[in-house]
Amino acid sequence: MQKYKNILKDRIEAANRLKETLPMQKIKEENWIFVAVSSGGLEIAHQIKGTLRNKIDFLFSESILAPNNDECEIARVSESEEIIIIDELAHAFDIQYDYIYGEAHRKHEEKILSYVYQFRKGRPFVEIEGHVVLLLDEGAETGVKLTTALKSVLAMKPKAVYIAAPILPTTVVENLEPFADELFFVYNIDDYVETKLYYKNLPPISEERIEKILGEEK
Repeated sequence: MQKYKNILKDRIEAANRLKETLPMQKIKEENWIFVAVSSGGLEIAHQIKGTLRNKIDFLFSESILAPNNDECEIARVSESEEIIIIDELAHAFDIQYDYIYGEAHRKHEEKILSYVYQFRKGRPFVEIEGHVVLLLDEGAETGVKLTTALKSVLAMKPKAVYIAAPILPTTVVENLEPFADELFFVYNIDDYVETKLYYKNLPPISEERIEKILGEEK
């Protein structure tokens, strides 16, 4: 882990480095749709897009936590109500699937829909059927967020789905490769710890910034 600490200055440098791995001409010609899976991923998508006319959107999702451990994510639900369950943790904590599905419905109604109204002003998620999609994040600890987004997007019948992130754990790359058309990254790290450790500067993305980026997509 130590040799990878602070390997990226900030999200701007991360986006620029990631652009070097991406087929930018193809992205422009085929009009790929950028889909961020996190606020950091949205900023990176915005930086990569630059002056291109490609669309950007944010696929909102929420974690479902173990009832006896509010730091342990056992599942995740997306705004399209697709759910990814970490079966090993659910079984380890003896958590019933009824609880997970109930929490997924509650999180969708109480949180995700509020994000849609706040940040997209109620606008529906971008139409991706028949289009090429690029999922973006700034990093990933477990890959559950990317996996949930991938499952959600695949259900919308895109032409192809690619995944891009400046840094990814090797295990996440191996898990996602069979289901995505291709993955693009600058670093894949065996002993991945926390995304923020690999950036010198990784401040939170403000709500105003999210609204500004998504507001440009009207």
